[in-house]
Amino acid sequence: MRLEQLQAFLAIAESGSFQAAARKCGVTQSTISRQIQALEEDVGLELFHRTSQAKLTLAGERLLPRARKICQEWQSATQEIGDLLAGKQPELCIAAIHSLCAYYLPPVLQKFCHDYPEVQLRVTSLGSDRALKVLKDGLVDLAIVMNNRFLTAGKEMVVEVLYDEPIEVLTATNHPLAQYESIPWSELVRYPQVVFKDGYGMQRLVQDRFERLEARLQAALEVNTLDAFRGVVRQGELVALLPYSALVEARNDPTLAVRTLAANTNSSASDSSSFTRRVVMVTTHDRLQIPPIKHFWQLVKENIPPQAESVLCSAS
Repeated sequence: MRLEQLQAFLAIAESGSFQAAARKCGVTQSTISRQIQALEEDVGLELFHRTSQAKLTLAGERLLPRARKICQEWQSATQEIGDLLAGKQPELCIAAIHSLCAYYLPPVLQKFCHDYPEVQLRVTSLGSDRALKVLKDGLVDLAIVMNNRFLTAGKEMVVEVLYDEPIEVLTATNHPLAQYESIPWSELVRYPQVVFKDGYGMQRLVQDRFERLEARLQAALEVNTLDAFRGVVRQGELVALLPYSALVEARNDPTLAVRTLAANTNSSASDSSSFTRRVVMVTTHDRLQIPPIKHFWQLVKENIPPQAESVLCSAS
């Protein structure tokens, strides 16, 4: 059973004539006849009485409401897909890491809302692993996260590298590590830390670096917001390893100190390299064909990191 056969069936039922149905469908009468013959072979019964006027048989009457429903559903589906291709998307859902939501994304969001006022923009702040999961589950259209090649390796994924940024140390101003301009790893590993919760890329990145250094990460507390990091570290005992973009407000807080990390000269070349994270934008090939998503993607590429850098400069 094929859609055009049902459409031909409906055209005959509504017009009462094979000839009129052919004109309505834009095909020859012989084509209409073949389509109905094939449909009747599928259902096993005749659908029309072949008289001067095509009248429905009992089987035809039973099929009619269902054929209408099937064709209406198909019409609705094609209309919705057409609306997507025309940029008539009701909403655009974004998942992004906390530092992006706080400092880098706002100018982009404003530009998008100006360009697509009819699209409802929804932004959720999530850890990288969770953001990529909801993207794969189809709950969001695009994710801006810390790179995780194991979660972005699918053939359907499109990955755009946005920037690399250094990881720095956040301490209270009265903490012993604050005396250093650049903190040695040998000193850092001695102190307990506040870290991101499981499922955040930063937690995995920090844990991996400590393992490579053959040092034990003293994770005393797990939190998941930048406000919580600042509040906990401000108490004076715990320190935190955070990316540069997450430390914008901390740099202007007299109770907090931000310090760079010194190269670990006592370890291998790979471990003594700079400690950074890579931020990427991810979606799927099919989503990137939808105009609002493609436009948002382009806005991010054009404005991050350039505008992000200006935000950081103005805040320092």
